[in-house]
Amino acid sequence: MFTNRPAINNRARPAQQPAPNEASAGESGGALSSDAYLIRDRVQHKLLTEASDAVNPSQVAQMRQTIEANFNQVLADENLLYTRAHRARLLEWVIADILGYGPLEPLLQDPTINEVMVNGAKTVYVERRGKLEKVDVAFENDEHLMRIIDRIVAPVGRRVDEASPMVDARLPNGYRVNATIPPLSLDGPLLTIRKFAQTPYTVPDLIANGTLTESLVVFLKACVEARINIVVSGGTGTGKTTLLNVISTFIPPSERIITIEDTAELQLKQEHLIRVEKRPPNVEGKGEVTIRQLVINALRMRPDRIVVGECRGGEALDMLQAMNTGHSGSMTTVHANTARDTLRRIETMVLMAGMDLPLRAIREQVSSAIELIIQMERMRDGTRRVVQVSEVQGMEGDTILMQDLFTFQQTGMQNGRFTGVLRSSGLRPKFASKFALYNIELPASIFSAGENL
Repeated sequence: MFTNRPAINNRARPAQQPAPNEASAGESGGALSSDAYLIRDRVQHKLLTEASDAVNPSQVAQMRQTIEANFNQVLADENLLYTRAHRARLLEWVIADILGYGPLEPLLQDPTINEVMVNGAKTVYVERRGKLEKVDVAFENDEHLMRIIDRIVAPVGRRVDEASPMVDARLPNGYRVNATIPPLSLDGPLLTIRKFAQTPYTVPDLIANGTLTESLVVFLKACVEARINIVVSGGTGTGKTTLLNVISTFIPPSERIITIEDTAELQLKQEHLIRVEKRPPNVEGKGEVTIRQLVINALRMRPDRIVVGECRGGEALDMLQAMNTGHSGSMTTVHANTARDTLRRIETMVLMAGMDLPLRAIREQVSSAIELIIQMERMRDGTRRVVQVSEVQGMEGDTILMQDLFTFQQTGMQNGRFTGVLRSSGLRPKFASKFALYNIELPASIFSAGENL
């Protein structure tokens, strides 16, 4: 674990002149001077030798006290002097590197960051408010980065090495992690961490962000209560899962809900909720449980609604079957650029199920199962919006008929953000008759042509 390094310079450093780069490192996790890494290694060495009896990773508070005592001893032994503020920052960096996720710790704690992307040991980007930016964060070397990756994947029973150079995992707080290492990656280990709000977004949050409007919320709430089958579509990072999580809160608490996900991200608050997650194969390539198997199994668990976090393959066929066999009001998300492309992707995913079905039969299943498509888009200014709400009306010949109910129209830019309105097409959905069955009344203005929602 430890490499042979030159001894720390035993010259005392004046308290008012901290080492170059170290002060910024304590604040942002950026490039550190050699002293910081050497101090960390000395502290680790003391933990593994002199204080081995006191090392218990499960006792975080005790470990922090032990590390702090060793840290102070190392500084005293090497006659290193720092200002009190810089000393505290350096101690936190050492604790994070030994117990936590090293240089990534401040990024994971920053609530304004949505995603962390490590492109090798010396290059780190983040997504902040929908835009990518490079940050002054670096690892010591590839070995340092690999130790952090191993620390992330080991607790969930995964490993990453040359035999298995790609891994998906999640942190205890639910953040989604993907790691890819050489020989697949050519510039060192790659790590991507997708963060999720610890406090789930609510309807007021999405209205404040411009993702939804109050009138659209009224319409979507009516659709969920009337058990309309809904697909949320959009590109990567457009907010599909966030929107699905929000509209799922409209499901009545009396219903039994089963959520099926690749990586658990949904945070539904209903009482009668069953959550299942796919299982990847083990190191021997065995034991995999796919989303398709989970969907099939969920049908035997007496669900009122099935919520699939994302349809990626053959499970689309079983999801359509569920929607068509008494599990109306089910929801899922799909990667697609437009509402029409969503239907094409679902057709393709059904074919991936391996069933030799004619295209017309697939389209009939799609048109009878899916009733509403909500299209999300991440704008160039980083904002995420609902840009299209479309109804699937049925078949005419070999073509699936659709009609737009609401579309987003950009009107300009203000304070660096695109402005626009979500306008009604003036058409009432065919499934509006279901609203009466559930005693749901909607304002007539929602479906007025040209009306701004």
